[in-house]
Amino acid sequence: ICLTSRGSAVRIRQRPLNIIICRSLTVKSVRLSYYNMVDMSMLNGYTELVGLMASPIRHSHSPAMQNEAFRRAGINCVQLAFEVDNSCLKEAVHAIRALGMRGSNVSMPNKTVVGKYLDKLSPAAQLIGSVNTIVNDHGVLTGYCTDGIGFMASLKDEGIDITGKKITVVGAGGAATAIQIQAALDGVAEISIFNVKDQFYEAGEETVRKINKFTDCKASIYDLADHAALRREIADSCLLSNATGLGMKPYEDITWLPDTTFLRPDLIVTDTVYAPSMTKFLGMAREVGCRYMNGHGMMLFQGAAAFQLWTGKQMDVDHMKQWLREVGIF
Repeated sequence: ICLTSRGSAVRIRQRPLNIIICRSLTVKSVRLSYYNMVDMSMLNGYTELVGLMASPIRHSHSPAMQNEAFRRAGINCVQLAFEVDNSCLKEAVHAIRALGMRGSNVSMPNKTVVGKYLDKLSPAAQLIGSVNTIVNDHGVLTGYCTDGIGFMASLKDEGIDITGKKITVVGAGGAATAIQIQAALDGVAEISIFNVKDQFYEAGEETVRKINKFTDCKASIYDLADHAALRREIADSCLLSNATGLGMKPYEDITWLPDTTFLRPDLIVTDTVYAPSMTKFLGMAREVGCRYMNGHGMMLFQGAAAFQLWTGKQMDVDHMKQWLREVGIF
């Protein structure tokens, strides 16, 4: 199978019951890192391809989830994950058009960068300044952002309503911005944003400006190093969310939270990280007795939105929940 314009080759090993396992050979800077069981009967000359472009990416459960959703819906399509960072992102996006791929998911560190390589952006992606889903319509590449939708849907699915309340979100990158703006659009009263003084802090200031200008929500941003402000803002928030990459590989043993005294039992704690399912941050929340959620729900519901953009069909979410539990992802 030819997967990239750089000639990435795939080694296929035959297994019983028409099941194959695909692993890639590394070619230059774009590598196929997908490892999943695929029904060989679903692959033919008409099979469409969607990608997942991020770095790191080997931990991702998205291809397994999307491929089961395609199988369930009887759609002749497969998702494969590619190790792509900013250095090779432009070439990878060009490959979507050159290979006639249906589209791709995009994750860190590419979400806030990929838009400049696309033909169009959805209104939400323009406002958020981040793209996590690309759709290829006959050579026209359009970027969408489903992260915020996925986050809010995951809370609703758990019976959590943050409308009219205050939340604190740590992070100012693509996923964080999507969560913050979608929460504001959906009726959250106040959002406190914390981030280290890095290249994303200015983006966080712009997010605050947009929220305060275009929504009825009040937003503020603080330096994450200001622990007094962090403690104060968490104290009157109903929800605290980690929307940074800390907790995922290779940062599993790292959290920005100084200690458990910043938490309280009635605080809802969420993490956008889903692999590992129990981050150090969530472990601290569990220790205090907080209600906590990892990124599984957000992954599912943002994936369902992307699935609909690629296929025009609704993902069978109830089936996917059961399947994800059966295979040990949830």
